[in-house]
Amino acid sequence: MSALEPSDVRVAGHPSAEVVGGGGILGREHRALSVGIVTVVLLIAFEATAVGTAMPVAARELDGVSLYAFAFSAYFTTSLFGMVVAGQWADRRGPLGALGVGISGFAAGLLLSGTAPNMWTFIAGRAVQGLGGGLVIVALYVVMGRAYPARLQPTMMAAFAAGWVVPSVVGPLVAGTVTEQLGWRWVFIGIPALVVFPLALALPATRRMASGPADPSAPVEPFDRRRIGLALAISVGAGLLQYAGQDLRWLSVLPFAAGVALLGPAVAGRRALLPHGTWRGARGLPSVVLLRGIAAGSFIVAESFVPLMLVTQRGLTPTMAGLSLAVGGATWALGSSVQARPRMEAYRERMMVVGMILVALAIVVAPSVLVAAVPVWVVAVAWAVGCFGMGMVITSTSVLLLKLSAPQEAGANSAALQISDGLSNALLLAAGGAAFAALGGGSVTGPTGSHPGAFLVVFLPMAAVALSGTWVAARVRER
Repeated sequence: MSALEPSDVRVAGHPSAEVVGGGGILGREHRALSVGIVTVVLLIAFEATAVGTAMPVAARELDGVSLYAFAFSAYFTTSLFGMVVAGQWADRRGPLGALGVGISGFAAGLLLSGTAPNMWTFIAGRAVQGLGGGLVIVALYVVMGRAYPARLQPTMMAAFAAGWVVPSVVGPLVAGTVTEQLGWRWVFIGIPALVVFPLALALPATRRMASGPADPSAPVEPFDRRRIGLALAISVGAGLLQYAGQDLRWLSVLPFAAGVALLGPAVAGRRALLPHGTWRGARGLPSVVLLRGIAAGSFIVAESFVPLMLVTQRGLTPTMAGLSLAVGGATWALGSSVQARPRMEAYRERMMVVGMILVALAIVVAPSVLVAAVPVWVVAVAWAVGCFGMGMVITSTSVLLLKLSAPQEAGANSAALQISDGLSNALLLAAGGAAFAALGGGSVTGPTGSHPGAFLVVFLPMAAVALSGTWVAARVRER
């Protein structure tokens, strides 16, 4: 998941007059930009939901089921680097360049994956996608902050939320139908053609309303090489750990050690990109950042394996497997709206604890469908409950982050929140993928697959990780 999801939207909606009125986001001044950037969000959201539906078929046809998790984690790994670069690029030279390069890179990655002759080429395409996605995510927020007055920014956040809810419901159906009728490659190849429209709208409008540095009269500062170096160390280190986890040989100790050596200073050193005390769950901001990673990582890893489990173990079509997760978009938005009610503010910490319990419960219930007597709709119900919990938890971490950050630190702390999110996704996907491969997950090729344990070693540890989040959630407020 990304920073443009409904999870980060604090306001569920605004009066319609604010949206369509003369001075609203669809007024004459902002119409082209609003339609363009919301379309970008729609495409990113559709791709995220479509990939999960098409991935089981793609992995089997490319003989790469054992690398299944790597195809997801490669995206998150490179997006971390893209986010840091985009933040500095946008601050110093404006968001236009990062937005244009990001959308182009995202489309190029889709084409590379869609035409891949083997799984490693497919993974390379996902890595290119992630780099482009990271650039786009940050650039869009900068565009919104510069081009829209404060009174319209909550409305744009609500539009971003809607841009995720709709694809989460219809995306699996569309992607499943395309996969079954035309082939999985068209799920990837078809999206780049749709990029032309938002580019034609968003880039000229961005050039007109939000180009250049924030203060044109101020001298342009050089890029912070230390911060970019740390971001690169995180991406390369996470990639090495993923590779070591997928290639379970004695020689894999070398990339594993190199990965740890790169990640250590970047995430836990004196000048790390995460707040001091994050890894030990220090009260306040460090626990908020840690909780974001725990919730996002455990949930995304489990969600990535649900379609594969349903296709290979229960014989569902890609469409039906994807639809099992579709209702989650609506319940996620519902959970987000519940936490936004003013009277719930006094109970925010308690809501977050309850939310993590719901997430853990959903993850531990999902693999019960490995037992043939359990109906597959159990997964849909469990995931609806888990997404409701995620809506409360993830949105609350964004709200608390702003409350606990001084104005001059809000940008850096927001970046730390996203880094925790993406890094946790990458590392837990690497761990889950390694366990899946070690128990013969790569040979799970049909509805008679004989290795249900390969799925259990993914879901049960992730449930334990989510449950640990209840302790962290109780520490998010400073005493």
